[in-house]
Amino acid sequence: MTATRLIHTVGVRALEWLWAHRDGFRLEPDVDPEIGFLERFKPIGELALICRVLLREGVAGARQAQLARQLVDHTWRETLDGGRMLVRGQHTEPISPIPFEVYLPYRELGHSQPEMERAARLNHRLDSWIAFEVVPNRRLGLSAFQRRFGLTPVRPPEDEALAATWLARTPEPWTVEGHIAYDVTHTVFHLTDWGQNPDGLPPRIAGYLATWLPVWIDDWLDLKRWDLLGELLVVDACLPRPTLDERAWEAFAAAQQPDGAMPAVRTMPEGDPDEVFDVVYHPTLVAAFASALATSRAFSELTQAAS
Repeated sequence: MTATRLIHTVGVRALEWLWAHRDGFRLEPDVDPEIGFLERFKPIGELALICRVLLREGVAGARQAQLARQLVDHTWRETLDGGRMLVRGQHTEPISPIPFEVYLPYRELGHSQPEMERAARLNHRLDSWIAFEVVPNRRLGLSAFQRRFGLTPVRPPEDEALAATWLARTPEPWTVEGHIAYDVTHTVFHLTDWGQNPDGLPPRIAGYLATWLPVWIDDWLDLKRWDLLGELLVVDACLPRPTLDERAWEAFAAAQQPDGAMPAVRTMPEGDPDEVFDVVYHPTLVAAFASALATSRAFSELTQAAS
């Protein structure tokens, strides 16, 4: 099994880079309306989700845990202006789920914004919330987020939302390419509450993944698609019996830059720092996510072996 230290070090370096580049998680209030004000919320929401995983799993060292907490508090206070920018986003697009998706992990980490609370409960009652068109795996995620927020009954129920996803149908595995692969990984994230509950994977889906995930990992490893490989390594850690693929982890760690940045594909891009950040932040977040879950699973296996 891959050395736990190698897996853990990937996460340490990734978090150091994210902290050093925290100003990249910025909003653009005066952006062209054709681009959309809410587009810049996505990186911030992903950051909060991953920091929540790091703090939840309890395997981060003191420095990692400190940086994760600082990133959450910094982006809430400075970037989101104590949640007021989320309220502004909700006023800009009243039925958009994006402010709610971003707000939830901050709420779970102790931050609150009363107006966002009211908006979430109002939207939950509207038929437009269900009619709002999103891809099936994101609909599943919104249902899971409603449950975590405490909204009942969930609209729509998670089993109904799951049935519409690609993964629930377990189709031909050789059709998995970039877009479908991300649909697969995110369905797993939502089913397991971002790795917290591996038992959330229905046995049929878990068996399908156990059979084909090693093949997909090999494919994306050979192509040096580090962002997608990182997400597949997260899926592996979400399985009832993770493999912690040694070859994949060694290559993934070797692709990481000395400063902690993870390229999305093959090698690091060059150019304007803001543009480089926009390309690199996601695979670096994924590296921190994969590291936290895989480290936690490795420790669990060691504990079980010793008992």
